[in-house]
Amino acid sequence: MNPQPDTLAQLTEAGVAVWLDDISRERLVTGNLEMLKRDMHVRGVTSNPTIFAHALAQGSAYDEQVADLGLRGVSVEEASRVITTYDIRWACDVLRPVYDATDGVDGRVSLEVDPRIANDTTGKTFAEAKALWWMVDRPNLFIKIPATEAGLPAITQSLAAGISVNVTLIFSLQRYGQVIDAFLAGLEGAAAAGRDLSRIASVASFFVSRMDTEVDRRLDKLGTPEAAALRGKTAIANARLAYELFEQRFDSGSARWQALRAAGARLQRPLWASTSTKDPAFPDTMYVVELVAPHTVNTMPEATLRATADHGELRGDTIRGTYEESRRVLDRMESLGIAYDDVVQVLETEGVEKFEASWNELLETIRTQMDAAAKSR
Repeated sequence: MNPQPDTLAQLTEAGVAVWLDDISRERLVTGNLEMLKRDMHVRGVTSNPTIFAHALAQGSAYDEQVADLGLRGVSVEEASRVITTYDIRWACDVLRPVYDATDGVDGRVSLEVDPRIANDTTGKTFAEAKALWWMVDRPNLFIKIPATEAGLPAITQSLAAGISVNVTLIFSLQRYGQVIDAFLAGLEGAAAAGRDLSRIASVASFFVSRMDTEVDRRLDKLGTPEAAALRGKTAIANARLAYELFEQRFDSGSARWQALRAAGARLQRPLWASTSTKDPAFPDTMYVVELVAPHTVNTMPEATLRATADHGELRGDTIRGTYEESRRVLDRMESLGIAYDDVVQVLETEGVEKFEASWNELLETIRTQMDAAAKSR
């Protein structure tokens, strides 16, 4: 019998960095993250407000720290920073060997700024990014900044200050182009300040499955055979066209990029986020095996990670060579009366709102636990 192929190793060899889209104190205490790094090729971690809200609401791993923070009279807002940065710092230390072995390409752990300031234009996002960068104090940290229009200047400012950035909540190709511009401007600012560009990293996180969820909902309302034939196709097409833009903007013919590269700059890799399938009619590894190309990251919940390891079937590079067909998919969507610009704006707005709700849930959980600890003393 032929041995079971190591699909996650094959992904890594194909240039797709396998990251875990989850973190919790329990994962750290039990050594689960260390095990996933060792046995399942996990080379990075992403977190978000929803992940932390879920982690705080489960089990007792945070009880002692929450009680101590309450005893010290720390505010709920500050407690949230202390708790989340503690986990992120620990995860950075777990993945530091990966960071060192890859010369800083992987081994990265992402922590998001307060999503309630995603549309702030007064400089709060940059201030928050600096505060989190100082608090975690690890070179393999990524600060996650939403790719809202208001967030673009903060991305540039953070990179110029030497802060590595995970640009999150990207849905549209137009916005992705603006993210690349913000990245290049940030590196130019860092170079002008005399910073070592080789130590500054960034990824651009394209949210994948949420597009199918929104578009398919609209297709189902149409109820036509043409609409049904398009279900589950637009998200992958959109991501593939994002990769085409990545190739174009970081091409050897781009004088702007080549000047930065000559100064030591690293590529801003596309990262595929939201890669668990939400519709049981679709294969559970669809957003992994259909988005394989060099210089990418795929961050997965553990269930998707294990599904890929168990039965994911790779077919080599599944992005390059698909661009014309991908454009046809989005053209067919438009021809059915579903406007691309409306879809991506709805997704961005909802994405920020969902993370805001999760952040408020996190704060309420901490408040409740601190109050309970105080009453038990």
